[in-house]
Amino acid sequence: MSADERMARMGLCGLAAMGSPAVEKAVADLGAVAVWEGLRAEGEATAMGRRAAVLDVAAMARATAVAGCRFLIPGDTEWPESAESLAGVSVAGQSGPPLGLWVIGEPLDGLTGGVAVVGARACTSYGEQVAVTIAADLAAEGHTVVSGLAYGIDAAAHRGAIGARGRTVAVVASGLDDPYPAANARLADAVRRHGALVSELPPGYRPTRYAFLARNRLIAALSEAVVVAEASHRSGAKNTASWGLAIGRPVMAVPGPVTSSLSATPHRLIRDGEAVLVSSAEEITALLSPVGTRPEPNGRGRDRPIDALPAGPREVREAVRSGEEASFADLAGRTGQTMTETLANVAELLDRGWLEEGRDGTVRLPGRPRA
Repeated sequence: MSADERMARMGLCGLAAMGSPAVEKAVADLGAVAVWEGLRAEGEATAMGRRAAVLDVAAMARATAVAGCRFLIPGDTEWPESAESLAGVSVAGQSGPPLGLWVIGEPLDGLTGGVAVVGARACTSYGEQVAVTIAADLAAEGHTVVSGLAYGIDAAAHRGAIGARGRTVAVVASGLDDPYPAANARLADAVRRHGALVSELPPGYRPTRYAFLARNRLIAALSEAVVVAEASHRSGAKNTASWGLAIGRPVMAVPGPVTSSLSATPHRLIRDGEAVLVSSAEEITALLSPVGTRPEPNGRGRDRPIDALPAGPREVREAVRSGEEASFADLAGRTGQTMTETLANVAELLDRGWLEEGRDGTVRLPGRPRA
């Protein structure tokens, strides 16, 4: 891409019009350079023209360098092609891929297998534990955990991935020189060292409600799936899930207590068939894997030593009651096995240590059965 193209896109980003359907259409039809020059030519005639006329793009480029960022545009090697899935898609009045991205940290093209974990800022201890655990397990599986650096579920997801020595990406709604919220500055620095910080806004810009909503579409686009942990009826996580559905990403939701208002969005998504119920990273990974390559979790938990016994001996072992000394006739009657089968199965259990001999030809449970 030419220097003019890069500077034009930087200038358009400086207008903070991310997700604007009008800007998306104009750039798609005319190109970024023509749109930027046209806005500057409008000058006092329009509000956006007035803003464009006073923007110092050269100063913006210097601020980018001072902040240690790099500015990416479509066509760059590092540009995330998944962002183009936003083209022509509209949610809540916003649409379109980003015109450019400021990035600090690892190259975005190396942060693959993204899974967004999002939810409420004022989350419960249950939601925080769920987010940390799922994110840590996803990171251990090699997935990049994507979220928004906000308080609550977002921060827990980033911490979980970092704690597992995995990779994570934070998409923020402010300039990367001072990622919002400021209270999560240490976490932002950890994210930079274990992945990347991403923003559509130039250094020096503060967040707005519009920027938060626009940020949500990037979280969905940079991920292969969206997982909602806890979220109320009015939640940014609900908007992220809507973007995921709009661009064809699998959406999943973790159920919560029915008495909690923060279960409202996950439960609605599940009830309306818009999300798949998940409770672990194993279930998420199984849903993302090609059919037949990874077995669906059976929900049984770990096998016990007794599960490894053949059916006949196991029936006999389970027929011996705690504290009793059972005769062979008792066990044959309880299991429906023949006396010959019972004798053979008891002999095997005695040999393996699952039973021990009692008095007068009986058997009993040992104090410490061994596999």
